[in-house]
Amino acid sequence: FGAFVAGSAALIELLVQKARPYIYTTALPQPVAAATRAALRIAQREPWRRQRALELTARFRAAAAGAGVPLAESSTPIQPILFGGARAALRAERALAEAGFWVVAIRAPTVPAGQERLRVTLSAAHHETQVDALVEALARVSARVRREPSA
Repeated sequence: FGAFVAGSAALIELLVQKARPYIYTTALPQPVAAATRAALRIAQREPWRRQRALELTARFRAAAAGAGVPLAESSTPIQPILFGGARAALRAERALAEAGFWVVAIRAPTVPAGQERLRVTLSAAHHETQVDALVEALARVSARVRREPSA
């Protein structure tokens, strides 16, 4: 559905009046709008969730760096693991799935060719033991995939 803008009523009105025209736009389906409102309410009422996700992100980054996992820069709970090739990223994705982890390969054209990666998404629902196990699996998979021929 694209994106949305959150802001004051004045900001929204300014954008409606001055931003480029709406081209091929339609309203969001009501369930999507309702889910978004619910998510925003949860984020406001339960700030511990954001803090927890950031704590797990710091834990993940420290452990992954220590294990030699090739991290890209990111301070968010979305953590990119660089593989530098679509085949390598897809092999890593499959190996992690076999180990019980759902980590998605991101390939061109979503990212520039040669900068393919895995995308790890952490949340407040994860446990430290899950993060630690993921880092161990990433270290094993990363080392193995990098040793394999790229063809």
